[in-house]
Amino acid sequence: MFETGFLGTKSPLFMDITTLIVVLLPFLLAGSVHFAYKKNYRVHKLTQVALFIVTILVLLFFEYGVRLDGGIKKYIEYTDISDSFIFGFLAFHITIATGTVLLWARLIYLSVKAEKKGDLPGKFSVMHLHLAKMTTIAIYLTAITGFGLYYILFI
Repeated sequence: MFETGFLGTKSPLFMDITTLIVVLLPFLLAGSVHFAYKKNYRVHKLTQVALFIVTILVLLFFEYGVRLDGGIKKYIEYTDISDSFIFGFLAFHITIATGTVLLWARLIYLSVKAEKKGDLPGKFSVMHLHLAKMTTIAIYLTAITGFGLYYILFI
């Protein structure tokens, strides 16, 4: 788990795995959204829930790995960029990532609730689309800032 990763950087294996999944997430999300555009709502729902669960598991795996491996201070040793910049960027990323998870969870909860009431597709569709667009933007920002941190620390 802590041996050198497979992406050819100074990163440990667990960091390569989590970074790869985070970078792939927007593309997987786009595939899930495609099912909704094709009106295959059942598969869209299943893929959204699966992606959300995988994201939470990856987040837990990442946090476990970082804490077990010595924390962010260990990774700062790999770069010449100032600690204050890295901590500021990290705080920015964590804020976006936390908001993303909360927004995505709310979207799933409200969508399942609306579906059970018969309002999705239907009355809730406009709100669903609005929340989905916000969530998608947040997921993309999380992926970009997450890769940015990986790049700063390990490349």
